[in-house]
Parts: sequence; structure tokens; C-alpha cells
Amino acid sequence: MRWHLAAMTALIAQQPAAGHGMDWPNGARAAIVLTYDDAAPSQLDHAIPALDSAGIKGTFFLSNVRQADVERWKAAAASGHELANHTLNHPCLAGTFAMPARQQLEQYTPEEVLQEVGQQNVLLTALDGRREHGFAVPCGQTLAGGEDYLEPLRQSKLVTYSRSIDQTDDDLQRDPSSLDLMRLPGRAFSSPAGAAQLVDFADRAAKGGGLAVYVFHGVGGDHLSVAAGDHRRFVDWLAAHRETYWVATMRDAVEWIAGKNNGSAVPRNEKQDCAGAESKGCKQEK
Repeated sequence: MRWHLAAMTALIAQQPAAGHGMDWPNGARAAIVLTYDDAAPSQLDHAIPALDSAGIKGTFFLSNVRQADVERWKAAAASGHELANHTLNHPCLAGTFAMPARQQLEQYTPEEVLQEVGQQNVLLTALDGRREHGFAVPCGQTLAGGEDYLEPLRQSKLVTYSRSIDQTDDDLQRDPSSLDLMRLPGRAFSSPAGAAQLVDFADRAAKGGGLAVYVFHGVGGDHLSVAAGDHRRFVDWLAAHRETYWVATMRDAVEWIAGKNNGSAVPRNEKQDCAGAESKGCKQEK
């Protein structure tokens, strides 16, 4: 395993990044964001200690927060990890996993989803003291009662960005300033994916000079879990290659991209298309 990771590192160093023009901080060849969904207790038990040991900060999208974990989430925020919104109750489409009927996205309206997002923001502010938070789409599904809630969420300005779970290899080659900050891609990982697969995703981001957003759930336990040892080895590997990878919270990556995009959540190419237009996507940015 160590030989394989070392060999991949050598290959990365020999390959030029794509020339799309995004300059990451400190001359890094790619940006890496480690995100964790669902407020799983194993994230507190295994993920955060590994991140803290390596001096890396992660982004935790919270839903269904347990009372027993409140103080630990407060401590995570105080130490620099980002807490973000995943709704109160994590509504998804029926059949995605076992859930009460009231939690099924078919039973919601877009307005009801936005109400949950707003209520979760209140909890998050109580945990971290911040007024603004990002968002991750539960299950990557945005049809509430058959209607897309993402555009109403954009217009509501309840959140500063939105992450999904649909990142493709092509996305790793894209100019990050062309990304819609309300439709940010992410790639979910769970066992049997090991450290080598996690490194390979970073490798492809370095080749493209892009943004790689990892999505974890359980770490060494809970649902959709990755092994705690694989997670720690990967985090330690990132820490050892800071010259290649800028590892940031989602909030910091979004702020960097928005700054390069003149502070706008509208992708650079879409801003050009919006000149004089009256499309839905352009209206919300007025």
C-alpha cells in the first residue's frame, strides 16, 4: 500500500495541470474538500481526531443531530471545522432507504424543505455562532412533491452554496470558476473504497487543476462507512503533500472561487449569457 501511494505521488509530480487558469492558494495544483454528511457519531469518534492530528479541517453537513453530541459539535466548530446544513430531518425519495412516510421527499413541498433549512440554520448558529451556512442536498435529490426546490433555495438566500453527490471525472477538469455555487458536485466514497482509491481521485484533480469534493458518511462505523484506517491514511497523505493540494473547508473553497468569479455565484460563462437576459438563473442575481 505505501509503495502504491508513493508511486502515485511521483506520477502526479511529473504531470502538468490543465491550463484553465484557476490559481489555487500557495501554488497548489488542485483543491481538495473533505465533507461528511448526516452528523454520524463515528465522524466525531474517528474522522475529526484524524483531521485534527493532520492539521486539516473538514466540512460537516448536519442533520438529525443527537442531543448527546451537541457539545462535541460545538467543540468541532470552535477548532475550525465547518458546520453546514443538511436539513433537520434529511428528506429523500421513497425507497432510497428505510424511512417514515413523513420523511419522504414526495410528501414535502419546496416551501417545506426551505422551512427545514431555515430551522436547521438556527441550530447551526447555536452550535458555531455563525450567521451564514452552506448546504448539502440530502441524497442528491431535489424534487419535493415533484417540484425542484433548489432554485427556490437559491432565491431564498438561506444558504451560501449547495453541494450534491454527482461529481464526474469531467468535473475535475473544469475551470472551477465556471461552477454554479448552488450546484457544486461531490463524489461519495464508502467501503470497499480504500486509501488508494481516495488518492486516485485527488490525482485526477491534480491533473486537471480542479476541485475534488469528497463525500463521506460513516468513518469506522455507522452507515455507508469507510474504514477508519483508510480514512486516516488518506488524511495523513494529504497533509504530507500540501505543496500539491490545497485542502480547505467547503466554505473557504467557495469563497476563493467566488472571489475569482468577481464575488458572484453565477458561473463566469453564464454571466456572459445573462447580459440583457431575463432567464430564471439571471433574475436571482439582481
